[in-house]
This record gives sequence, structure tokens and C-alpha cells, in this order.
Amino acid sequence: MTYPNLITFFRILLVPFFVVLLLNGYGLGATVVFAVAGISDGLDGLLARRLGQRSVLGAYLDPLADKVLLTAAFVALTLPSVPVIVHIPVWLTILTVTRDVIIGAVALAIRRRTGHISFTPSALGKITTVTLLLLVGFCLLANIPVPHAGAAVEPLVYGALALTLLSGFHYAFLSARIVRSYRKSGESHGGQGPEGTGN
Repeated sequence: MTYPNLITFFRILLVPFFVVLLLNGYGLGATVVFAVAGISDGLDGLLARRLGQRSVLGAYLDPLADKVLLTAAFVALTLPSVPVIVHIPVWLTILTVTRDVIIGAVALAIRRRTGHISFTPSALGKITTVTLLLLVGFCLLANIPVPHAGAAVEPLVYGALALTLLSGFHYAFLSARIVRSYRKSGESHGGQGPEGTGN
């Protein structure tokens, strides 16, 4: 329970408050909660580096917290019943959620098959996450409303589309490379796994 991990847990706990505020038409409150969550995302990483408190738990929790927040925000801002002016297109929400589900399933399958557990987020994946966060942020600002915030939504939608597809293909390439490396290692051990155990 390091300070960075406590901040990450706090970010996850903010998600239900964000969703409830948004569903009930409290756009300003939802925007403030989302902004606090975004600030905490940068703060936990900064503290982890400054205090030397990087951990395996944090490496799993931080991207999980981002995905929980983004998925909740995308789904809520897609629902036509939510009282907001600017919505996120349904097709983009389906695409981003589907990509995350596929990446998670593939990572789990690779871990079970090869024992590989290190899936460091790529630079492209991080850029994609930032773009998705910006899209949610500008949607929320447009619904307060903040002048000219809505003008940034459409470019961000198509930027998010391109980056989601590119990062998805990139993760597929990385996964294929891990599998190929495992197979080559298995062949060098007489058909056994990397540790020569037959797994």
C-alpha cells in the first residue's frame, strides 16, 4: 500500500461518483470529478518515480484505473438518455471497448500459454489513452458549456478512431512477436517450454 497505489485506488473509487453525477445531469460536478481523476493519474506516476515506490501492483492498477474510468465515461457519454448536449458516437465506444477486451483476452491467453507477464504499455498505447481522455474532457466541457469546446470534439473523435486502430494492430504485432519468441525458445529446448519443463 504505497502512496502512488493509494492514489490509484482513489481514482477507481471516483468512477461511480462521476457516473452518478453525469447520469443525473450534474455536468459541472462530473467534469470536476473527471479532472481530479485525471490529475491523480499524473500524480501517482510522479510520486512513484520520485519516492522510488514503483511496484508490480501499481503496474497493473494504473492502466486498470484508466480503463475503468474511460470505459465508464465512454458508455455514459454514449447513452442517448444521458442529459448532455454532446455525445460520443456509439461506434467509437464499441470500437474502444472491443479493442480493450481483445487486448486483455490475448494478454491472458499469452500469459497462460507462455508465462509471459510483462506487457508494458507502448508509447502509441499511451498516446491513444491521452487522446481518449481529451475526447471525454472536451465532451464534458462542451456540455457545461464552455465556449468553443465542442469544436474540438469531432477532430478528437477521428483522431481517437485512427489511434485506437493503430494501437490495436501494434499490440497484435507485439503479441505475435512474444508468441514467436516462445516457440523458438521451445524448439531450442527440444520442444519443451522456455524453462525446459514441458509447459
